[in-house]
Amino acid sequence: MIAAGALAVGGLIGGLIGAAVADPRTDIQRRIDQMQVAEVQRDAAQVLTLTDQARRVLDLLGPVVEQLATALPPGGTAGPVADQGKVDGWKAVTRKGAEEFANPPSAGTAVNIARGSLAAGARQLDLAVDTYAAAVKAAEPDRPALLTLAGRQRDTAVATWSVGATQLDLLNVDTGRGHQHVFLPSAPGQQAMTSDGSEEGN
Repeated sequence: MIAAGALAVGGLIGGLIGAAVADPRTDIQRRIDQMQVAEVQRDAAQVLTLTDQARRVLDLLGPVVEQLATALPPGGTAGPVADQGKVDGWKAVTRKGAEEFANPPSAGTAVNIARGSLAAGARQLDLAVDTYAAAVKAAEPDRPALLTLAGRQRDTAVATWSVGATQLDLLNVDTGRGHQHVFLPSAPGQQAMTSDGSEEGN
């Protein structure tokens, strides 16, 4: 009985020694490595999800940005004031775009930068529409200043979104999906980053 027990213990110790030789990392290091692998896999999945989300919001916000470019030409003089119905339509769209980024999931720093910049851009555009709406209702002497402010907020929105779009493009390349461009329409003077011209997926 003693001999059998000794053999069993010896076999167990030998197995542990063999495992230690095969994988010299400590238990803590192995756990850290496992967590890092899990984080990489999580972020890769979130890059895909965030890209799809950004495209949905781009489809929403793009037409509003283009219409605002007519009403508030970047660096130019404001055009005829849009009617209240059109402004209300813009607001419904920009509010929905901003709400798309509510309650973001946990992610790594690189993904958070992309998502945070896109979300901030959407919120800033929503604010620009609020300011434009105030300009529509304002007395004539107060209107030019509000329109100028709305234009500046719109420009900041486009530039901020472009930071997130650039980061998301890089993340897609890094995860093997190739270039994915989700940039809002921009104009000179808005300080926005733009697509590098690479074909989608390459």
